[in-house]
Amino acid sequence: MLDGEKDSTAKKNVKRNRKSVQLQLGSSNLNSGSTGATEFISSNAFGAGQEGSGTDFEPVPLTARSTALSFGATTTNANATASNYPPAQGDSNHQRQQSFSFASFSLSQPSAIPRQMAMAAMSVISPRSGNYDRLEGGMGPSRMGVPPQPGKGWRRFGWKKFAVGAAVLICVVWLWGPREKRFDWKSVAQKTGWGGKDVVVDEGTSGTALSYETDPDPRKTLQCAKPHDSSSHLVQYALMIDAGSTGSRIHVYKFNNCKPSPSYEYEVFKMTQPGLSSYAGKPYDAAKSLDVLLDEAVRVVPKELHSCTPVAVKATAGLRLLPGRQSTDILDQVEERIKRRYDFQLADRDPVVIMDGKDEGVYAWITANYLLGTISGSSKSSTSTFAVLDLGGASTQIVFEPNFHPSRPEVRLEEGEHKYDLEFGGKKYELYQHSYLGYGLMKARSHVHLLVEFMASIRPGATSKFHPIDQDGDGHPDIEVIPNPCLARNTYRLVEITDEITKEKRNVTMAGEDVGGFDACQRVVGLVMAKDAVCELKPCSFNGVYQPSLLDSFKNGRVLLLSYFYDRLAPLLPPPLSQSKQKITVESFADTARTICKGPEEWKKVKHWKENPSLMEEIEGRPEWCLDLTFMYSLLRMGYEFEEANKVDIGKKIANTELGWCLGATIAMIGGGELKCKA
Repeated sequence: MLDGEKDSTAKKNVKRNRKSVQLQLGSSNLNSGSTGATEFISSNAFGAGQEGSGTDFEPVPLTARSTALSFGATTTNANATASNYPPAQGDSNHQRQQSFSFASFSLSQPSAIPRQMAMAAMSVISPRSGNYDRLEGGMGPSRMGVPPQPGKGWRRFGWKKFAVGAAVLICVVWLWGPREKRFDWKSVAQKTGWGGKDVVVDEGTSGTALSYETDPDPRKTLQCAKPHDSSSHLVQYALMIDAGSTGSRIHVYKFNNCKPSPSYEYEVFKMTQPGLSSYAGKPYDAAKSLDVLLDEAVRVVPKELHSCTPVAVKATAGLRLLPGRQSTDILDQVEERIKRRYDFQLADRDPVVIMDGKDEGVYAWITANYLLGTISGSSKSSTSTFAVLDLGGASTQIVFEPNFHPSRPEVRLEEGEHKYDLEFGGKKYELYQHSYLGYGLMKARSHVHLLVEFMASIRPGATSKFHPIDQDGDGHPDIEVIPNPCLARNTYRLVEITDEITKEKRNVTMAGEDVGGFDACQRVVGLVMAKDAVCELKPCSFNGVYQPSLLDSFKNGRVLLLSYFYDRLAPLLPPPLSQSKQKITVESFADTARTICKGPEEWKKVKHWKENPSLMEEIEGRPEWCLDLTFMYSLLRMGYEFEEANKVDIGKKIANTELGWCLGATIAMIGGGELKCKA
């Protein structure tokens, strides 16, 4: 909590025990006022009015319990209900709506008719007034007070009176009545501090900067002229470094202190490769590799705020897999280098650590649902949340809020480490979460290649039907080629194999040839998934891990797929996204994989691939794209047991903010206690 904040109910503590974990963020309602290009594709990816939530489709109206994301111009109405999902019971007119992607957030609420004008309007049409009688055809008393005489022409001017009265009524309603608020590309739905109410902010007057590049003064904010607490700075920055298995990324977040709690404005993002785990045995080099990221933070954060800007480095699955003290040595060197070289303040709690897998998943869930508006302080208790599935290089996570049918009290979320009790924005959430170490995309590739090589080694002559490679052109084969059904047909790949026991590495050439194909690859991936592993606590997903049945607990829930799910599928979808009628379902991964696995001849038949030289070059340079998409489909369908027809959203950014665990972790960091400045 920031200095001077006295609300004892807004405590923010992280509480964990063996069976459940509780993350307390008080009445957290960060301000997501930043807007910008959104990389987010919906299950209803490109058509209007289809069932499902998401973006990149024709404009659809929204309710507070469902969010539409659009790449096109959007017309909104605060009183509209979502065509994608049915409205929540008891939704009021004060419904919040958001539109993401090449658009800004927008909020529209019905205007209130002033009491005096409402009374005047009522007097025009009240059945107890003469005006009402005259509007009904002149049956009331005349303006001269003389009773009407039937047959004497008393109806002659009735229609004129009706027209005049109607005109008056229309003017009243037009001037003061509720009207639809059209979406303004420059308007921003600005949320106040944690737990506050929504307000409308217009970029042209008092809006929020969309990015660092459009921020007129990084030391200030367009939201207010002075901080809520005089002991705080007007703006607050926070740094989060994601040390992943394939690379490290820094997220520089800007907040303002206009309200009792920090309000989020925008993010600056930068990435470097390789990841820290690539520097095993070289801790100094590992720490030095982060300089390019921290130097970016030095550029973005105003110098006078450096000492009060908290920084944390959280490593994920890549470092978890390093043996012995190798990971510890790297993290120690990173922490020491930040202290010695930079003026930023290391976070009070766990500033440089390997993050627990369950925290990684839950923080990603917080980030996505916060940006989508489903867990803000103003969202209704009946608002349904998104399930979030994150696919990294070394691990994958699933987090969702089970919703069991009240008629079946025996079906519930079992106790255990998979249960995560979260309090956010003054509401409590009971989440299911699990992190599968070793089932990230890069590790899955390694497992498949190792299995394919083993299968070839026990089948005599397995390489004889393939074309050996003659590298030196002397007419004699130099390298034997192993058939791999998970490579696209007529493609080759030099694969590095690591022996699971000796850890020795060797290079093997594999080829798709005529065995490459989705169905054959799926059979190999099925062995890696370990679907038949012993399930001690039922039901299980895969590898013997307990997971409540999605049919029982999340049948019609909305699903958001992050990271590699987006990176591998999104480039292959037909552009322009706003005009395509394609829907994204679990089966979309299988359909795309079937085409990719058939090889170059089939790729040329896909019009939007053929017409995009850079995409074709990328596809040709990634023979394992067949494996990647097949693994993703198997993970969703066979592993988590989603139905093929399940609609899904794939996302990378919302409102110019990267999806993933970083924003959620930063919320916990700056909301967990008093912020300190480096001496």
